[in-house]
Amino acid sequence: MSKTTIGTDGKCRCAWCDAAPEFNTYHDTEWGFPVTDDIRLFEKICLEGFQSGLSWRTILSKRENFRKAFAGFDFYKVAQFDDADFERLLGDAGIIRHRGKIEASINNAKRAREMVAQEGSLAAYFWRFEPKPDEVDPPQSMSTSPTSVALSKDLKKRGWKFVGPTTVFAFMQAMGLINDHAQGCFLRQQIEDMRLSMTRPV
Repeated sequence: MSKTTIGTDGKCRCAWCDAAPEFNTYHDTEWGFPVTDDIRLFEKICLEGFQSGLSWRTILSKRENFRKAFAGFDFYKVAQFDDADFERLLGDAGIIRHRGKIEASINNAKRAREMVAQEGSLAAYFWRFEPKPDEVDPPQSMSTSPTSVALSKDLKKRGWKFVGPTTVFAFMQAMGLINDHAQGCFLRQQIEDMRLSMTRPV
């Protein structure tokens, strides 16, 4: 099966864009672009946890609701959520009302706060798990990797929840820790150039 598709604009994209009309914009402006902003990194790992067992289209359609419900994914604010906030989230029809996933996001905000104190930033921590070039599999050939397994294991050791290897691998794809755009996708080289020129957080 081809890993690329030709859009109505004539551009060659990753084939998964065909799954929903809104995926083109997400693919063209976000997916795989290197991210070093702590809030965006926290948001994404939370949303990947919420996606577990669901489709990304479901999560993407509710993303603005999630942002409103979770204080813009400012993990310092989410870490202070109390029982009333938890009940509010459980009753919010605009998000995924899954008790375990909501609990995990609040817990992970507390762990994120600890991580910043220990590591300097979430970005500094996550980018340490960027695989070396010879450790990267062909684009879109895997749903986990040795690096995602290692990152998942370390996050769980630190007390994070809903961060299994598959969830973490999807996070790494989306946040640009690997360039998983398909060969032939019009963005692959652009992403590669961005990754080559960026300053890694320390």
